[in-house]
Amino acid sequence: MKINITIFILSLTFVITMPLAHSYTTNCANANDQYALNECVSNDYKKSDSELNKLYKDIRKRLAEQPDSIHRLVAAQRAWISFRDAECNFVSANLQGGSSYGMIKGMCLSRLTQTRIKDLKTYLSCEEGELDCPVPPKE
Repeated sequence: MKINITIFILSLTFVITMPLAHSYTTNCANANDQYALNECVSNDYKKSDSELNKLYKDIRKRLAEQPDSIHRLVAAQRAWISFRDAECNFVSANLQGGSSYGMIKGMCLSRLTQTRIKDLKTYLSCEEGELDCPVPPKE
């Protein structure tokens, strides 16, 4: 009985002090295993995607009185998302099932999202009279 209690207490101590896989923040500058690399890339993509969504909403607000332009923006964004997903599936296809699959796909998603962010920022910085800009200047 005494041995069982000791084992129980030791095992409970181990469970309490054992770090959980997701309870620590990965130091991406010093990431040295595939799990950490995958997590860092995933976090980068999430940040980029969040920024992209904010810019997209800002453009929609500027186009509030132009329903045809909003329709074209939505169509362009959907087409871009389809392209992005297809391209990144293509880029990472040979790694499917491997430990670096998520990292490579995430890097592709981040890269293409950053390119789209630059495009949307360009639209938001248009000045009055620019004929090649689909978004009206900020008032």
